[in-house]
Amino acid sequence: MRLWDYCLLKVLPDRFIVAQWRECIAIKRQWEKGTLKHRLVSYVMDHNKEYFMQYVAHIDSEMTIRGIKHQNKYYEEIYDFCKNDFDDNEKYKEMPYPEHNNRYLRQCYYNLEEKYDRGIISFDEFQKIQEIMKDLD
Repeated sequence: MRLWDYCLLKVLPDRFIVAQWRECIAIKRQWEKGTLKHRLVSYVMDHNKEYFMQYVAHIDSEMTIRGIKHQNKYYEEIYDFCKNDFDDNEKYKEMPYPEHNNRYLRQCYYNLEEKYDRGIISFDEFQKIQEIMKDLD
């Protein structure tokens, strides 16, 4: 499990966005049951659930933009899980997880680079990822 850095969401291959959607559903379900113990994503529990909802909204939006069909019931399920923790404070509206810093972005990039090296990501897909990284340097 991994939550990709926000900066990479718009250039992830479609199958990675779909996988991220599934992971968000799994994270919500494990969090709700109290069984979320995966070291790469358990940090979500250290923050207001609005952070998670905002991340899920980004994934949902990206899937919609790309024309990837998905069931809205899962979005509603996550929203219902998170809504009681919403803070009216505007600071949560566009704030990524603090853990999603430059170091984390590079870790995600290197993970994707390895996927390219192993033929999991095509040259064209990886070029888009590299463009994002170049723009951030």
